[in-house]
Amino acid sequence: MDVDAPPGFGAPGGHNPPPPSPGSANPNPPEPAAPIGLGASLPPLSPKQGGKDPSIVWQHFIKLTGFDPDNPRSQCKYCKNQYKCHGKKNGTSGMLQHMKALVANYSEEKIRLALARMIIIDELPFKFVERQGFQEFMEIVEPRFPIPHRTTIARACMKIYSSEVDILRGAFVGQRVCVTTDTWTSIQNLNYMVVTAHFIDGDWNYQKKILNFCPIANHKGDTIGRTVESCLLKWGIDRLFTITADNASSNDVAIDYVKKKTKERDSSILGGEFMHMRCCAHILNLIVQSGLKSIHESITKVRNAVRYVRASPARFEKFQECVENEKIKAKCLLSLDVPTRWNSTYLMLDCALKFVRAFDRLEEEDGHYKLYFCELDGNGKKPIGPPNYLDWENVKTFVKFLGIFYEATLRFSGSLFVTSNTYFHELISIEDQLQQLCSVDGDPLLKSMAVEMKKKYDKYWGSMDNINLMLFVAVVLDPRYRLKYVKFWFREWYGKDKGDEMSSKVRDALKRLYVERVGQNGVSSSSGSGASLSRDSMPSVGNASLSDRIKSYNNRFKQHLADEDSVESKSELDRYLLESSEDPDVEDFDILMWWKMNSSRYRVLSQIARDVLAIPVSTVASESAFSTGGRVLDSFRSSLSPNTVEALICTQNWLKDAKKKRPIKLRECMDNVEDMDCFEIDTEIASVCPIPMEEDPSTVVLDNDE
Repeated sequence: MDVDAPPGFGAPGGHNPPPPSPGSANPNPPEPAAPIGLGASLPPLSPKQGGKDPSIVWQHFIKLTGFDPDNPRSQCKYCKNQYKCHGKKNGTSGMLQHMKALVANYSEEKIRLALARMIIIDELPFKFVERQGFQEFMEIVEPRFPIPHRTTIARACMKIYSSEVDILRGAFVGQRVCVTTDTWTSIQNLNYMVVTAHFIDGDWNYQKKILNFCPIANHKGDTIGRTVESCLLKWGIDRLFTITADNASSNDVAIDYVKKKTKERDSSILGGEFMHMRCCAHILNLIVQSGLKSIHESITKVRNAVRYVRASPARFEKFQECVENEKIKAKCLLSLDVPTRWNSTYLMLDCALKFVRAFDRLEEEDGHYKLYFCELDGNGKKPIGPPNYLDWENVKTFVKFLGIFYEATLRFSGSLFVTSNTYFHELISIEDQLQQLCSVDGDPLLKSMAVEMKKKYDKYWGSMDNINLMLFVAVVLDPRYRLKYVKFWFREWYGKDKGDEMSSKVRDALKRLYVERVGQNGVSSSSGSGASLSRDSMPSVGNASLSDRIKSYNNRFKQHLADEDSVESKSELDRYLLESSEDPDVEDFDILMWWKMNSSRYRVLSQIARDVLAIPVSTVASESAFSTGGRVLDSFRSSLSPNTVEALICTQNWLKDAKKKRPIKLRECMDNVEDMDCFEIDTEIASVCPIPMEEDPSTVVLDNDE
């Protein structure tokens, strides 16, 4: 049977060893075959040596011992599958078919790209492929695959980046995009900026994609504005809706620059009137920090108690014994807070409350614990503490109050779901809590804190003029609430007259969006026929009596009333606002799915909903929303070229999001970049990078040491 063997299956020297006789041991089993080369030609059959040649399959199968000579069996050297191999009963055709299947399912290129994707997604260093454990693993899994060098895998990563860029570019064609931007400073005092695109795609899925991570000369507004515009131009993004940035004055200048460059374009929405979106998480952080300027004594006592426990392994071990003796099953780990991050203070207090009994036992059993509060610290002062029963009760109150802002910040900073329609609900909760605490009957423990927070709240959110109206429009476009919900709360806060005036502003903003979109689509703003009596049906002059003419006029008036009362004659916007709302208490309500199912009824309004609901209200990941000490990129290797940093961060985000939606944690991404090996960006790698930096990429030579 003349069947070609898979590439690489030939034995060196052009001779094929004969198979062992049935039932005999094989003291010198053949060496494993050389790795299969992709696209290599098949080896020629060996010349006859005085008789029939042994089949080529015996270079890749071994005869197993211990079987009946009349029913011998063979085993594949690679996958260990067994086959019957009696010379007359079975032959070698089954083994040959197996060899063909191995070749058909094998592709070096696919394996190499899959390996590169693993390197990117799992944040592995490039030199991972050269480590002994991985190489031994691959010898078992796929011995035919030649292990690539770290530079080869680096080029494969850049190839994936290039491919993913092309895919993402196609998604931006005709797509309205909202943008967030933020800046960082590395430990080398280098300035970096990230630009992230947010949009709802044609299948009504919320998307969040990092577009670039690049160095900038400084944090000035013009520099940021030019960088944002350059990024949008490189990606071919022309339909920009909003830019969300923090409250720095430089961002005001940056957004004004972008607005000036884009407002005259046909794709601009109302001349960029609603382009500037201030980061709600940043404002909320300022509000809470203003209330925590003067820390209550009870918080200080708990902090000192935690500091004692975490000061040494011996103390922590003693505390753990107290936890076990009190049979406390809490899973959280006691941790000390960071002064510039109020959320860490909240988490410290919330966790400490679960170990109150353990702290009490520690006070009883550990004499050093009491002495700690009697000794002078580095500042020559005695630590306040330990906390007593009243202190723990005060801490419970603080945790309950701060929990409102903590949960609000997490919702503002969500990256896997729509956030624009959540702002107004958080505003209601915060406004209500602060007003109650600032009243005469407010809690004395929290009143002073609430008064300071209310001042900061009024500065940013006290007036409607300081808030982007799209945050209210997003609530109107939530079918559970619509305009009636916004009007109700405006009246509750400001009275009927002012409340109605503010509601009218929200409706007017939505109507202007609707009219502009109708004009862009070239369709009528009304889906009704607007039918009325034609002139032909009117009585001609002199051909009808007075009673007939009056009857005709009355019919015309009746038709007008019917048209006016007809729902079909109203615009999509009017019909939407008049319809009854969905039940707001329905669990797991999917607002994007609702609009997807109703897009045929609201063809124009659904397009507006896609734009407005894609607006992010925060620029930061949840865990970094609270810092006021400045965002610093720690653990960043300055030796990595800007192109490499950008490719690794962006591609990791795109690949992870493609398989399973995950939140973007940019600080985490940057921390993991340090584990990537530096590599030389030669002309081959640079050629596959579709969005080059303006600066020349730095050339870094690989370190040959492990």
